[in-house]
Amino acid sequence: MSRLVRAVVVVAVLVFTAVVGATACAVNDIVVMPGKNPAARVPLTDGDVVVRDRLRTDVVMLASTIGERHVRVPRGLAAAADFVESELRQAGYTVVRQSFTVDGVVCDNLVADWPGAAEKDEIIVVGAHYDSAIGTPGADDNASGTAAMLALARQLSTTGKALDRTVRFVAWTNEEPPYFQTEQMGSLVHARRGQQQGDRVVAAFSLETLGTYSDVDGSQAYPFPMNLFYPTTGNFLAFVGESQHRALVARSVEVFRGTGLLPAEGAAAPAAIEGVDWSDHWSYGQVGVPGVMVTDTAPFRTPHYHRATDTPDTLDYDRTALAVRGLLAVVVDAATVGTRYPGAPIGAAVWNE
Repeated sequence: MSRLVRAVVVVAVLVFTAVVGATACAVNDIVVMPGKNPAARVPLTDGDVVVRDRLRTDVVMLASTIGERHVRVPRGLAAAADFVESELRQAGYTVVRQSFTVDGVVCDNLVADWPGAAEKDEIIVVGAHYDSAIGTPGADDNASGTAAMLALARQLSTTGKALDRTVRFVAWTNEEPPYFQTEQMGSLVHARRGQQQGDRVVAAFSLETLGTYSDVDGSQAYPFPMNLFYPTTGNFLAFVGESQHRALVARSVEVFRGTGLLPAEGAAAPAAIEGVDWSDHWSYGQVGVPGVMVTDTAPFRTPHYHRATDTPDTLDYDRTALAVRGLLAVVVDAATVGTRYPGAPIGAAVWNE
């Protein structure tokens, strides 16, 4: 072999090694998350049973008693807003309506703060959209997320204790098409108004379709290339964010896994991958706030996504109750000053890698 040929071979090997190494690093950053998943199902506590039954009641109210709720069915949209506001007030919150008009219909975001103590000016947003897609009662999408948000708000109120940071519960309107990722999307309205007011939002959690789980192999699908790296059984809760928000995604998965209640998977991936920005966390990214979607993965798991069959009887309320308990730990952790990942105090800058 001549020196030239040897040189070409060496260069080719080095390039191949570099490409493989870079690819492995990129995949690691996207899919590898800290902590371990539980090996077996966890039984419900008495407290979980109470939460489970309330979740079912709230989902039935939104998806069955009220039904479709969007700008084309304004009465349903208004009824859903009234219901959410009433539940938050009964839990002891002061509720502010953030109103704006879309196609002649008054639309409302509902905002309720659990004030913080040591760093009360720093805000953790925990929200869910309460509107449904056209043609569906929207039990999983997104009465389940709204019910979970209400459950978390009640849990904090029951403790009577302030966390370090303020937790801001928000029920957003107009997440569904045709308003998704437009100026009329409720979460984008909220995120931009907060930016204009100088709100110091540290992180935003979007609770998006939380009610569908399965122990059947093959029940979980993914967009390419995510299908190469994740489980094929849809028994887990997913934490999804864009690549630059990996620290927040990873910390959330770590804390949730630490509760031992449900399996959890995380993805910190480019927005170009299908599904990564399919919720209200996208809106906060538009104003520089790290965001995470918490989800059962919606169309990649449930056959009822955006269909008339998305009804309350199709949901798994036991595991949704466990998800709520785990998410309470995630929210408390995010709202606690001094939580460290990786090796630095949590703060707006830390959540952006």
